Amino acid sequence: MFVIIDIRQKPERVQEAVQYFWKQWGTETSYHFYRDCIERSVETESDVPRFYVMLDGDRIIGGYALLRSDLNSRQDLFPWFACLYVEPEYRGKKLGEQLQKHAIREVQDKGYDKLYLCTDLTDYYEKNNWTHIGKGYLLDDEETRIYEYTI
Repeated sequence: MFVIIDIRQKPERVQEAVQYFWKQWGTETSYHFYRDCIERSVETESDVPRFYVMLDGDRIIGGYALLRSDLNSRQDLFPWFACLYVEPEYRGKKLGEQLQKHAIREVQDKGYDKLYLCTDLTDYYEKNNWTHIGKGYLLDDEETRIYEYTI
């Protein structure tokens, strides 16, 4: 049985979560960025940012984040679903879908009626009722796709 937890529920695992998210999404020069973001998410009274991990027993096998901003060019959109990852050997079991549904419930419980994400993937999020609403730009002027989920 897989369990999804807000890393705030297990503060003793914060550094493990930092390593996990950084390994999946970071670069050799972004470790402090991920550490600072995750550590601050545990300390803040704000409802975002939040980092969630999926556990198989004691092992982190996936995760996602809810962020205030994931795309600097679109500060008008909030909150953001980000950092979705499922370990390769666990793929094909709809765990990414479970993580998305968990995020949607979390956002709804926090009182939001929309959730956003940016990605270069096509056809994955559409299968889970996300709507492509346009494009945005990363800091290097690279285009990315923006999706919206209406709750």
